[in-house]
Amino acid sequence: MKKTIYNMICAVCLAGTMAGCADFLEIKPQSEIIAEDFWNEKADVDAVIAGCYAGLESDAAIRRMMMWGEFRSENVMAGSGSGDDLDLTNVFKENITAKNAYTSWDIFYRVINRCNTVIKYAPEVAAVDPGYTNSELKATIAEATALRALCYFYLIRTFRNVPYVTDAITDDDQEVEIAATDFYTVLNRLITDLESIKGDAIARYPENKTNYQTGRITRDAINAMLCEMYLWNKDYTNCINRAEDVIASKKAYDEENNKKTGTISTSSDRLNGYPLEDNAISTGYFGSAFNNIFVAGGSKETIFELVFDNTEAGYSMLSNSAAGLWYGNSNVVQGRVAPSNYVLEDKAKETSRGVFADENKKMDARMYYNFSSSYECIYKMVYRGCMINATGTTPSVASSAKYNYAKINNVEHWYTSSNWIIYRLSDIMLLEAEAICQQMQEGSTAEIVAYNQPLIRKIFNLVNAVNKRSVCQTNLTDTLVLNLNATKSQMETLTLRERQRELMFEGKRWYDLVRRSLRDGNTQELISAVGHRDGPNAQLMQNFFGNASKWEWAIFWPYNYDETVVNKKLVQNPAFGDGMSSSIK
Repeated sequence: MKKTIYNMICAVCLAGTMAGCADFLEIKPQSEIIAEDFWNEKADVDAVIAGCYAGLESDAAIRRMMMWGEFRSENVMAGSGSGDDLDLTNVFKENITAKNAYTSWDIFYRVINRCNTVIKYAPEVAAVDPGYTNSELKATIAEATALRALCYFYLIRTFRNVPYVTDAITDDDQEVEIAATDFYTVLNRLITDLESIKGDAIARYPENKTNYQTGRITRDAINAMLCEMYLWNKDYTNCINRAEDVIASKKAYDEENNKKTGTISTSSDRLNGYPLEDNAISTGYFGSAFNNIFVAGGSKETIFELVFDNTEAGYSMLSNSAAGLWYGNSNVVQGRVAPSNYVLEDKAKETSRGVFADENKKMDARMYYNFSSSYECIYKMVYRGCMINATGTTPSVASSAKYNYAKINNVEHWYTSSNWIIYRLSDIMLLEAEAICQQMQEGSTAEIVAYNQPLIRKIFNLVNAVNKRSVCQTNLTDTLVLNLNATKSQMETLTLRERQRELMFEGKRWYDLVRRSLRDGNTQELISAVGHRDGPNAQLMQNFFGNASKWEWAIFWPYNYDETVVNKKLVQNPAFGDGMSSSIK
């Protein structure tokens, strides 16, 4: 069967029955089946929805979320063994061609077609299955629509214009040569779709479904997606509104849990009243936020994450093998991807830092549990526990352990169970802060200063809460400085630096730089960041991104060569010529 960007037949994942003791998120696709033999009961719909999640949890999808969102940024550089993956090495050199395997978007379009198939057939199932209620049907459509929107959002942020299809491809004779749709046209359609179905989505799952609340699409997850989409769309009011919806929901959820457990919240001083995971374990020791968010999973601040098995028993368990290979495991000191020299050197400085706040000196926990300067390796999603001893002058990692690696019968196994987080509350808070920055006015007149000051207070309250949570001080004082006369540019820098510190290695940094470039109408900030990349090609990279005739396309990726061969309506990204030559040329 010829290669296309879509599934050519209506093949769905037979995930198994929804047995009473089975967890939805533990269901794995077993085989391919044909439409007429399927779609008879709600369990069939649930099986395909499970297949959508399984597709996003696949190694191919996670690698691209990591690659597309992080690896062209100044956060990372080539690590140990990266030479075994030429395509990875070329990305670090910004030597990307259409033949690079990581330009392939096939896995995302497979998930999109599964979502389209659910949306097409679920109403027919509801018509013949009396146990499939209308509210359940609406929730199913909302879940599939949101997962489809998430896939398209990754695609447009990576490739800019992409083929946009909402009909299921169920026949080999259907048209598959489809022209790319404009970035903002797709973005607006995603926003419209999500706004129309978010009220039908599950608000909260039952307490006994421990992985569901953060491991499946909820109303909070949809509002989080809308928050970021509105920011990309330069609709700052709606971005703020959706962020506030998420924050209010998280606060209510936290208060309800505190009442049930009889817990009295003591985090308001450190977290400015936001329901983030606190960081202090005991006097002088920090790391509970890291352990709750990245190790235990399902933390109170997590909104949506892709869930991996949290056990190392058995060789068939679905683990986060992409993180195990690229970021590291117990078998290597350093993974194929490492923290960049820029990040490592920034930590070592006492002043004039480009990433970490000077005021924090060496007290920011993220300087220790994001990465290790001693071993030049990434900690986040590699270590299954991390505690920081801050009883001395300079904090140090007190205890940690990596996820295991094993080679059995010549087959490599990574037992990395760290979930891949799509959205968490600190991310949304900082997106809101970025949107508020855009509402500030430029200038220094008394009227402008008076207008900006309440916005500055709101921005600072959001950013400072995220920052203080990570400061290794028991008797905490603010480490960031509130400047009510700050300019719009200064507040934007404060916010984006905090995003870089907080979300490092989580697949966010490159997208932040692209969004900034589109908003500013130039690549000045992106070029500055790329200039910190390691290696002899830094100047060539800067020249490439700074080419006035190409910059709007250079910050995106070329279409995969095979896709342009089978889809004649797909016109290659002009920054990459025919896609076959080195991008730096």
